[in-house]
Amino acid sequence: MNNQFVWVDFYKEFASKLLAYKNNREELVKKVKEIYAETGINMPTLEWNNEIKDIDPFTVFGLFNKSSMREANRIKILTVIKDLFNVSSVVPTSFESIPVLNNLNATFYYFNDARGENDIDDLWNLFESAMIYSKNPSEDNKDIVCKHFDLVINKKGNANSKITMGLYWISPNAFLNLDSRNEWYIYESGKIPEDVVASLPEIEVKIAASKYFAIVEKLREYLKSGKCSLHDFKELSFEAWRYSTQVNEEKKAVQSQKQRDQKGSGLADDDVDTVHYWIYSPGDGASKWDDFYKRGVMGLGWSEIGDFSQYSSKDEMKAAMKEKIDPTKPYKNAAHATWQFLQEMKPGDIVFAKKGMHSVIGRGVVTSEYIYDTEDSEYPNIRKVNWTNTGDWEHPGQAVMKTLTDITSYTDYVVKLNALIDVNDDEDDVEPEETVYPEYTPEKFLEEVYMDGDRYDTLVELIRMKRNVILQGAPGVGKTFAAKRLAYSMMGCKDQNRVMMVQFHQSYTYEDFIEGFRPSSTSNNFEIKKGAFANFCQKAAEDPENEYFFIIDEINRGNLSKIFGELFMLIENDKRGNALQLLYSGDKFSVPPKLYIIGMMNTADRSLAMLDYALRRRFAFFEMKPGFESEGFRDYKMAFANPKFDSLIDCVEKLNAVIAADDSLGDGFCIGHSYFCNLSAITDKALSNIVEYEMVPLLKEYWYDEPIKVKDWTEKLRSSIK
Repeated sequence: MNNQFVWVDFYKEFASKLLAYKNNREELVKKVKEIYAETGINMPTLEWNNEIKDIDPFTVFGLFNKSSMREANRIKILTVIKDLFNVSSVVPTSFESIPVLNNLNATFYYFNDARGENDIDDLWNLFESAMIYSKNPSEDNKDIVCKHFDLVINKKGNANSKITMGLYWISPNAFLNLDSRNEWYIYESGKIPEDVVASLPEIEVKIAASKYFAIVEKLREYLKSGKCSLHDFKELSFEAWRYSTQVNEEKKAVQSQKQRDQKGSGLADDDVDTVHYWIYSPGDGASKWDDFYKRGVMGLGWSEIGDFSQYSSKDEMKAAMKEKIDPTKPYKNAAHATWQFLQEMKPGDIVFAKKGMHSVIGRGVVTSEYIYDTEDSEYPNIRKVNWTNTGDWEHPGQAVMKTLTDITSYTDYVVKLNALIDVNDDEDDVEPEETVYPEYTPEKFLEEVYMDGDRYDTLVELIRMKRNVILQGAPGVGKTFAAKRLAYSMMGCKDQNRVMMVQFHQSYTYEDFIEGFRPSSTSNNFEIKKGAFANFCQKAAEDPENEYFFIIDEINRGNLSKIFGELFMLIENDKRGNALQLLYSGDKFSVPPKLYIIGMMNTADRSLAMLDYALRRRFAFFEMKPGFESEGFRDYKMAFANPKFDSLIDCVEKLNAVIAADDSLGDGFCIGHSYFCNLSAITDKALSNIVEYEMVPLLKEYWYDEPIKVKDWTEKLRSSIK
């Protein structure tokens, strides 16, 4: 037999051995408990409080066929099973093509208070009849299997994947597993000829035995026809696993790119590398620090749940921890840490190692992706780290107790930790590696923002000349979306370190923006802390060759005189570089010449006060208009080739002409193009939702005292998409 499928003999023999316990399940339960006693592996939850009274043979097979299981533990369990059940076949060490259970649904029965009286008996009957059929596949024996198959699959908690998986385990030559991978491969991958697929019954959630056997027999006939490179269900199952894994990886890459390309107005795009900072405990009481420092790694425990990369979500990790370690604990923080270690940490991130809550013992730079290293049984989950510093520094205040914490957003804390290490570092400064940022050109801006080239050139010229520009316009013209991309296009790359965004509101203050007294993190006193703009100006001042962009969303929502204070003068074009003494600290402060301020202002919000005239004259104002006539939006619209979408856009453009001519509204209230952007497909429902829940409420706000006009245009919008 192909070495790829060495597991088959062991599984088939063990199935025969299990059958002897059909009427002696109390003894089988004892043996199940012995398996975990002898292996030292934590027993999964098989009943409330694990007070197991009964068990079925498929659930016993599921003990070593689960998605969370490490191969080493799988072999341990099978080795003990070999001795306990006198299995003569060799313990397999390769498990390719074997479908596995979801950890969250790993028993074939509901727990005692929720299952039917005969549920486990019915599972045993299916198991026994399937064993008989596998040895003698007669029509009579198939009918018996069908009877029990239909009974079992229709019980709560069971469906195609689980039941056919169990049958495949005990006889992979007789039964085909219809798990999600096989189902996709057979019906959707295109790898099975269309005429063969067309001859198969359609898949249902709980498929009838007659349809299941029709699929089995037709596919067996195809595999034996010589028209396929695969020869049996084992090879088909393996190929389905291999090919689906490949396709999933490709889809994941495409989705990641799509998310990057369609990223909205958030501060950081997915393709922009932003350094994150982490505080980390290398083992209990830093017990692993010396070892990790010498090896150049950082590691996490939770070895019981195996390779972190097998989990697709934090919830799966949490479920595995509860099953493998302690079902009574929540594992919220643990699952969050392991997920971040796997998915969010990246090469280039900075790690501070701590001991307890009061000592920092090292600093390093992450240099690798996640690695599962089976040589360290206690801490197999690692990343390589260039530990640049080791020592013993007093932590500023009390450190968090968690094993791993992303502290990037706590900027003051990061500054203190960096200063802590630097003050005591006698080594020469090491130049960091140059970061290559994704290119971003004016052409790319025009593709995404739907603005014509002449207006873009005018806007760039205004910013470089005036240094302070406000993008104003009605909701939906893409002000926030455009601002960050405008900065990138002027820089020529997506260097996120040179762009910062804040949003003003009624409670935003000078202390938030420039500096002010804030509670100290290390004592019960107050200390002066720099605000967002002051810190960003400092960064720009230290890099005078490059342009920096400070973006203020909803700039007219704040009390601008209160927020800007003495900056009224310092942000002026001809005052850049000049310094004034700050109110609280007395420090000298100036705004660097190459720091540009881009504000956004919604002209359609009647509730907002006018801008302070002293501030207004220091900004240029650029009207952001609907981009329906731009080349980019025309291309976007044409790509859909949808008459209803075209009709709706035409109607909105006519509506905008009416709004612009309205003395109480004007151009600043025209409906923007962004209401219609980021649609992956045009459907009647999508268009109706835009009209009913975005356009109509806006018209009611605009013409709150003219209900007839609202009614008229509501009907026109609705009619345009009928």
